[in-house]
Amino acid sequence: MNYPSELPAALQQGHSVQTVSPLLRSQLASGRARQRRRFTSVPQTVQLEWVMTNSQAQLFEVWFRYGVMDGAAWHDMPVKTALGFQTERVRFTDIYSGPTMISPQLLQYSAEVEIFERQTLPPEWLDFPQFVAGSSIIDLALNREWPAP
Repeated sequence: MNYPSELPAALQQGHSVQTVSPLLRSQLASGRARQRRRFTSVPQTVQLEWVMTNSQAQLFEVWFRYGVMDGAAWHDMPVKTALGFQTERVRFTDIYSGPTMISPQLLQYSAEVEIFERQTLPPEWLDFPQFVAGSSIIDLALNREWPAP
């Protein structure tokens, strides 16, 4: 089940993505600690907010209740992460809060969602850190300077 394209994208302003730690840390009697990577795939959680019209709110609530079984089912939803705005596999961690009336025509909802897996660039990009760090400059140059057809 996909997030309905008729609904607005979630807002994340001021909210941080929380990643479940992939580490296992053991404290030693000497005061030092040992740690190792316990998992290679861990979920993330993020608090999202939506501002919707009355008709969008009706669609959101029926989709939440029946489409994703009151938030229990995994589904695809556009979310902004460090890689940009892309569709991620997510599920709600609990029922949403709201609707809160913010104007006569607009309602606000908020909810925490769990992103199935922390998304990063492939490990091969470690060989080219200058391209990752300067990717916005390259993108700007290509889109501004590239000859038009």
